Amino acid sequence: MTSEFRDATAAPAPSPHGGSWPPRGDGTRVVHAGVPAPVAGEPFLPSPVFGAPYHLDPVAGPQPGVDGYGRTDNRTYRLLEQAIGELEGGECVVFASGMAAITAVLLATLRGGDTVVLPGDGYFLTRAFAAEHLPGRGIEVRTMPTAGPYPTFDGVRLLLLETPSNPGLDVCDVADLAARAHARRGLVAVDNTTPTPLGQRPLDLGADFSVASATKALTGHSDMLLGYVCARDPELLATIRTWRARTGGIPGAFEAWLAHRSLGTLDLRLARQTANAAAVSELLAGHPAVASVRWPGRAGDPAYEAAARQMRRVPGVVTFTLADKAAVDRFLAASELVFAATSFGGLHTTADRRAQWGDDAPEGLVRFSCGVEDTADLVADVRRALDAALG
Repeated sequence: MTSEFRDATAAPAPSPHGGSWPPRGDGTRVVHAGVPAPVAGEPFLPSPVFGAPYHLDPVAGPQPGVDGYGRTDNRTYRLLEQAIGELEGGECVVFASGMAAITAVLLATLRGGDTVVLPGDGYFLTRAFAAEHLPGRGIEVRTMPTAGPYPTFDGVRLLLLETPSNPGLDVCDVADLAARAHARRGLVAVDNTTPTPLGQRPLDLGADFSVASATKALTGHSDMLLGYVCARDPELLATIRTWRARTGGIPGAFEAWLAHRSLGTLDLRLARQTANAAAVSELLAGHPAVASVRWPGRAGDPAYEAAARQMRRVPGVVTFTLADKAAVDRFLAASELVFAATSFGGLHTTADRRAQWGDDAPEGLVRFSCGVEDTADLVADVRRALDAALG
């Protein structure tokens, strides 16, 4: 059993305070990401800036680099963008939600006559949006399984990957697929929601975009919505930033500040969630109530080898299948620590029967997000709940 793959993609961290740091550990990186240089009398992280209009020079009017209007200018979310960009290894544009971020990538990069390929087993709302809104714009939508087989990508303008996939937790080789798509002059975006930039850095693997719902593990307290897009190409970044300015999908100042504050504990939260997932997946694999279990950090999982090559650590999300809806109902009713809720990556352990949301999944398939409870307590609680699920 392996819970972390720390050497897969080493990530040097430049100092936010000037100069150069040697590579630092994840805990140091998340605590210092985007934090301004120390100034006597100032807080470590500046308070949120609330403002719609800002004062303009009464003679010169708008000036480059001077805040003018809140839809395009806010110091609070610029600091958050700096922080996430440092962790992802690119420049960041933050959005009001993960769906706002991923639809920005789709709509800002695709035109009539283009083709997009999506994961057929990824987040179902991304596919639903694409099916409902892209064909009417003259854009062809295709799907493929995360684990393959893969098409040739001839004529594909954008390839969207989600790895590990949600909820099946399959893993694909981002570097290989990015090289194939780029050979056909296509762009590659990776939904990095589940692993976070501490688990995987898509831009290092050749992706053009790393896009995520920061609502999940990145912020991790189940109290806000946020999304982001990261890239390294200045033209692609300008396209995304312009899209946000025109459509107005910005986060609120308080949400941006809250997200930045939450980043500091990301390493600690992920470490406990991963340890819990390792223990829970072993319990699930040996329990008679469970028909199947997936966690890429568990030796023997179909995605284990690919995850070990590509990921620095495995997230705390486990997928398993019980007999049917009634078994899931008994499981949730018997548990004292597991909350029935959608979303994942928070402090509290949650379970989510995916068929109820429209996923093409068995009635008893559960997406299980490990929180930061003590491992022994969580395992004991899940064991009791599984016993109850047997009926």
